[in-house]
Amino acid sequence: MKIKLILIIYLISNINNISFSNENNCQNLKKFSVEYVKCKANLAKNKTISAGKNFIDETKDYQKKQWSNEKKKFIKTKEKIKDTKEKILN
Repeated sequence: MKIKLILIIYLISNINNISFSNENNCQNLKKFSVEYVKCKANLAKNKTISAGKNFIDETKDYQKKQWSNEKKKFIKTKEKIKDTKEKILN
């Protein structure tokens, strides 16, 4: 039982380290150095770009969903008009 508990704790601690490994760590730099400012600027830029990209993707998905329903209605109406036109001309 103790071995399982130790193993679970070990795995959880490794998962946390892996999840944070992709982030830039600016804390090891001096706060008034040029490298620190560049690091923070890159972090802000990356967060802004990802947030903008997420917003654009969500908007596109929403529009596709909403407009696909309206497009289906438009196509049905167009077919009804075409059928009515054929009935009148024939």
